[in-house]
Amino acid sequence: MFSPEDCLMISGLQHFRFCRRQWALIHVEQQWAENLLTVEGELLHKRAHDERLREQRGDLWIVRGLRVQSLTMGLSGICDVVEFWQDAIRGVPLTGKSGLWLPYPVEYKRGEPKHDGSDELQLCAQAMCLEEMLCCEIPEGALFYGEQRRRLRVELTQTLREEVRS
Repeated sequence: MFSPEDCLMISGLQHFRFCRRQWALIHVEQQWAENLLTVEGELLHKRAHDERLREQRGDLWIVRGLRVQSLTMGLSGICDVVEFWQDAIRGVPLTGKSGLWLPYPVEYKRGEPKHDGSDELQLCAQAMCLEEMLCCEIPEGALFYGEQRRRLRVELTQTLREEVRS
């Protein structure tokens, strides 16, 4: 078990897979320089991370900027959006909500889909943190790409989960 202070940032998994040098500069050297792409990404995430914006749409409850952690894996971070769908079979109870709800994490990305699996790794880590916190199983989530303005469904396979753990 890890202590909360020893947890690594979930976003670091994506950085590490994408470029180990970038990961070291951001997470070890604490060096970060804004540019047009990072500012565009920040603007895309502004609404997604606004934890005051919660909405209910029938059987769907949308939560933004949800903080998650796994003390088992030593990870913590913020989910951009978690949709909770009413699901009487696979769902879990949530404080202040009647019925059972199944979490569905949605990670926002500025650009287009990458071919290295780094975005899927980050999404899966978020889901695994949610599973540990809520005692449930999350079979899938989604990646939303700002340039395409659409979602890609991601199945959270055992292989992907093993990559997160390693």
